[in-house]
Amino acid sequence: MGDGKGAGLMAGKRETNPAGSTNHFRGDVLRVLGVLKVATADQIQRIGAPHLSYRHAGKPTPSKQKQARTASHTGALSDMRGHGLVENGGSTETGDRLRNLTPKGLQAASYELRRPMTEMGSTARGAGSSGASHPMAVNETVIALLRPKPNMAKLAKDSAEVRAAAQAAVDGPRGVGTIASYWTEVSLPATGTWNAPGKGGAQADIVVTAPQDRVPLLFVEVDNCHETAEELADKLEKYVRFFLRKVKDTDGRERPMWRTRWPAPDTWSGDATFPPVLLVFNRIGERNPDRTVPRLMELTRHVWQGQRQKGGHHHYDGRLPIIATGLNQLREHGPAGAVFLRFGRDHKQHLWEAIGNPRREAADARAREEIRIRQEEYQAQVRRAAQEQAAKKAAEREARRPVCTGCGAKFTDERWRAVERVGWGTTQEPRPTLCGDCDRQADADAQRASSAHQHQEHDQAVPEQKASGTWLSRFRR
Repeated sequence: MGDGKGAGLMAGKRETNPAGSTNHFRGDVLRVLGVLKVATADQIQRIGAPHLSYRHAGKPTPSKQKQARTASHTGALSDMRGHGLVENGGSTETGDRLRNLTPKGLQAASYELRRPMTEMGSTARGAGSSGASHPMAVNETVIALLRPKPNMAKLAKDSAEVRAAAQAAVDGPRGVGTIASYWTEVSLPATGTWNAPGKGGAQADIVVTAPQDRVPLLFVEVDNCHETAEELADKLEKYVRFFLRKVKDTDGRERPMWRTRWPAPDTWSGDATFPPVLLVFNRIGERNPDRTVPRLMELTRHVWQGQRQKGGHHHYDGRLPIIATGLNQLREHGPAGAVFLRFGRDHKQHLWEAIGNPRREAADARAREEIRIRQEEYQAQVRRAAQEQAAKKAAEREARRPVCTGCGAKFTDERWRAVERVGWGTTQEPRPTLCGDCDRQADADAQRASSAHQHQEHDQAVPEQKASGTWLSRFRR
């Protein structure tokens, strides 16, 4: 009986998901396509289940390896297409099939990502009609920033070689955030609203919010080296226009529009800057970024140039941090690699230094240390002054300490307090000029004298006794 029920359940699952996909892999599809909008099974797998990239490394050809590691997600995509959640969106220039969500799938992805539908964007229908070279570059940029780490627990039964390769990836440079930290194709309206942007605004290829990885807010533009420096400069000017725009927030106060959607610190590495913009150059077009970037620096100098300070660092208040890197360098080294050039600096840095202001941070740290030292020195001076004042008062008090007129010894504190209870000269103490020992001795002497006097008076009061015979003769008469 039990076997029959089990077979029935399996048959039901097979009918619902003919490709045999699981909730886990279908969830990967929703999360990845909900962010990237259009992607290949290969990209979905590399983000959602990176451990599979190592399990099938022993296949004879790269094509066989890809087919094996993407099989689970390909099955999930097939089942979800049958449910009306996913549809085919053309092919890449290399022949990989593109997938995107339907409106129904986009809604399901919003639940999976815990995002309101107003932040989900479009379904990216038709993105693959021309090979989707730009969306693919955007996806690869997300993967390069994300650097998904394989789950070693899922490779517990695999060979030592597979585990060693996966462990090397785990131990390698870290990435930024999770797939839920990313948005793509985000409108930045200079006019209009979030949902109905007007003319003159920009559209960010990628927005990253990963405060847990010290990247509170980062905007990313991906260029396949088709755009001129002038075109890129115009796009950056639109960013500035958007960042300057203010709207009324829910409390009725005016705030920068971008702050009504994304949480970020009030200051950026000590500066009241705009959120940074990262330019990622993918060298497939005819333009050489080595020539484009210097020209772009000059065109946008008024946007990013800071004010030099005495300490050698710069303040970037009201400026737009602009950073540039190459997609190949980003793939190889990740955010932790020194492959990011901040406009206005003469050397490359890792991402966290490039988006920040390490020289100002160091100057601020030195200033804080100097303040701490001065405060400690001041507190030490205050303590020394207090100690000296206390010593002076103690010496003055000691100079005023009474001296016993009897023995010449100084009064103890207890004796001094006793004779000062009512005030010097008006004390209730009978002998205020004597120390405690002399006072007690005087008490003892007085007691002895009093006792002797009492005995003397007693002796005088008792009548003189006569001889016994006299008394007897009196009674005999």
